[in-house]
Amino acid sequence: MTPLLDSRKLLAFTTLARVGSFTVAAQELHLTQSAISHAIKALEQDLACRLFDRLGRRVTLTQAGKNLLDHAHKIIAEMQRARDSLASWSK
Repeated sequence: MTPLLDSRKLLAFTTLARVGSFTVAAQELHLTQSAISHAIKALEQDLACRLFDRLGRRVTLTQAGKNLLDHAHKIIAEMQRARDSLASWSK
């Protein structure tokens, strides 16, 4: 069975895609730069494709990365809707 996408890796991916810097993404997510780097490397290995072009300290999305970003936004939004929906059950 193919493994599912990991939500923490997707969050690291979408944040990095938005800010374009491993350091800034790490600061925003209150993680180390190394943790972001490992998450992206693992995601690229899971998907067997390169998601970012690294240009010095900046990164830009590859075509595969742009494709994943569309899906990632939808996945994260749906996960938030599920959490919001279930929140009413705990009240």
